[in-house]
Amino acid sequence: MTGSPRKLIFLVTEDWYFWSHRLPMARAARDAGFDVAVATRVAGHGERIRREGFALHPLTWRREDLGLWANLLAIGEIYRLYRRERPVLAHHVALKPSLLGGIAALAAGVPAVVSMIAGMGYVGARPRWPTRPIMPIARRIWARLLLRSNCRVIVQNEEDRRDLAALRPGAAARIVVIAGSGVDLDHFRPLPEPPGPPFVAAYVGRMIGIKGVATLVAAQQRLRGQGCDLRLVLAGTPDPANPSSVDETVLRGWAELPGINWRGHVADVRLVWAAAHIAVLGSLGGEGLPKTLLEAAAVGRAIVATDVAGSRDIARADLNALLVPPGDATALAAALRELAGDAQKRRRFAEAGRRLVEGAYSDAAVMSATAALYHSLGSAFRG
Repeated sequence: MTGSPRKLIFLVTEDWYFWSHRLPMARAARDAGFDVAVATRVAGHGERIRREGFALHPLTWRREDLGLWANLLAIGEIYRLYRRERPVLAHHVALKPSLLGGIAALAAGVPAVVSMIAGMGYVGARPRWPTRPIMPIARRIWARLLLRSNCRVIVQNEEDRRDLAALRPGAAARIVVIAGSGVDLDHFRPLPEPPGPPFVAAYVGRMIGIKGVATLVAAQQRLRGQGCDLRLVLAGTPDPANPSSVDETVLRGWAELPGINWRGHVADVRLVWAAAHIAVLGSLGGEGLPKTLLEAAAVGRAIVATDVAGSRDIARADLNALLVPPGDATALAAALRELAGDAQKRRRFAEAGRRLVEGAYSDAAVMSATAALYHSLGSAFRG
């Protein structure tokens, strides 16, 4: 990538999500010679993004606005941005930016588009929810919009790649797997286990229903009733923009149950893992590649997770994790009991998890794969 800088715009719904999950990709774009900008709803991370050297374009859209009129307004706003800034490449992150941004990019004549589908979220996890009509509509649009010749689609696991390729087999080569958000292996170094008993299982992430938080609470309370003093730490906050967000009053009620500690937002999640023996994620589905499990594996924590796409890429059964069916509190409780009572297995899982992250999931690996993807679209920028 030589010559004058070419403009690349990352389109993301929330500034915190860009900062938390997509910073390595933006750095890869900058290192590849692009003039990087971020278009997003700005809340608390705008200055951080600017200090990184990226231009910032505030948007007025909101994730929770799903109505036709709100989406049309968002498409118009993005279209005007693209016409004004004239990016050579637009990188759309997540389902809504990919669909709305894809329409705007097509209308504005953006030469190349990368769409990142980091799991299907509540749409993929709950096909019977009122949002069920989104799925067939999204699938029809994907085939025509996201897989055009000047486009690439990033997914985070092989199962999502196969599902998307089935929509348009002739365009399967335009779908690329880039595994997760990337982990800073120097920041997330292996941590020694805390003393025990009591033993502690921790979940770090948004307090939303599709992450199976209620199942975690039910499993921990089941263990308490069986005389097993396993503590559960919940680190994270509700996400009101998500349809499955857990109400704060519910969380406060859970925190009053014996052995449960809801910590809210924790700026440095290493503090959570340092005090925990087990990482747990009870996801009901719709995962891309859970960042919480990547970081837990990097610091050397054995994992209990549900056997769903995305999670089982990093939580490998009997290698570094025990897997259970989603929504099954009984099976989850049994797996937590097993790991809490087997220090040797926890050590084996911890060592294997760290090796797994070092081998495939570092931020350096994500940056390299992203740069290669941009390079594959180079012909769209010529002339």
